[in-house]
Amino acid sequence: MGYLIGWVFVAKKQYQAHDETVESSVLTKVRGVARLNTTDFKLWGPEDYVYPKQSEDSVFIATNFIETPNQKLRNCSEKSSLPDAQCTKDEDCIEGESVRAGNGIMTGICLKTAGNSTGICEIYGWCPTEIYQKPDKATVVREAENFTLYIRNFIRFSQYNFSKSNVILNKSKNTYLKTCLYDEIDHPYCPMFRLGDIVNKTGRSFQESAVKGASFGIMIDWTCDLDKEDSHCNPHYSFLSLSSNETGYNFRFAEYSNDAEGNKQRTLYNVFGIHLHVLVFGTARKFCIINTIINIASVLTLMTAGSFLCDIILLCIVKKSAFYRNSKFEKITKYVTEACLLEIPVLCTLI
Repeated sequence: MGYLIGWVFVAKKQYQAHDETVESSVLTKVRGVARLNTTDFKLWGPEDYVYPKQSEDSVFIATNFIETPNQKLRNCSEKSSLPDAQCTKDEDCIEGESVRAGNGIMTGICLKTAGNSTGICEIYGWCPTEIYQKPDKATVVREAENFTLYIRNFIRFSQYNFSKSNVILNKSKNTYLKTCLYDEIDHPYCPMFRLGDIVNKTGRSFQESAVKGASFGIMIDWTCDLDKEDSHCNPHYSFLSLSSNETGYNFRFAEYSNDAEGNKQRTLYNVFGIHLHVLVFGTARKFCIINTIINIASVLTLMTAGSFLCDIILLCIVKKSAFYRNSKFEKITKYVTEACLLEIPVLCTLI
């Protein structure tokens, strides 16, 4: 009975049915501005540093970059660090083909410098070629640590036709959202997150992660007891790192413009940043008479099996098994013998 009440019903709540299939939709918005030390001293807003612009459950926020400015379509030498770009004669640079991991199309000319027998293939592409270097702490977008991420999450447990959002829109809530920031103790249900706090809560340093990028997960757990009021069903947030310190996270994009003479040019950015992936999971529980009956019947069956097991132990294993056997079973030989004397054939057959 202690197992039934304490473990089955109180601890495991097996009198309830469970629905672990949560249908979810996520909307994210990032806020914050930063001034960049680039060739044109740009001011970045969310429309500049957030990729993609619209996403269901993930977002990338640029925190560092390597800039290659004023690229134009013309002929120039390929990167000397590429093995396939090295040549000794023009025939080594096949016209119309590209170098593996290169930056353009080869023109068929091998460019050599005086005194060197080995040269570099000439290409037609965006020149000068991209600047290849390790990301530097000096170019980190310092203001990025204070960017805020707003997460709006809609969930539904179809088995119970229950729906809810992590944001309840009313007058008081709207005012609250403009001032709150998520905190496990003071504001555990605030959907506004500071970017630096998200990274730091995973045990990683934001300044180190911002240099060459990293990927993180924001987990939203909906564990709801639907036997209680809806106000008791609230999300719980946790954070984890999805990439190692060495991996990094980056991609490239270009911005196009015209020079003073009207010729097309571009600025190439190799962007490093924080990639956030929102993971939603949960379980809904509600009283179910069928589960309750099944668990009570299972415990009663267990009690019967326990009685049978105790009998075997007392009859066959313990030292005083003979005493228990004499107490449990009554010998009837005497009474059957007397029945035979009285000529009762059935009982005589038994003896």
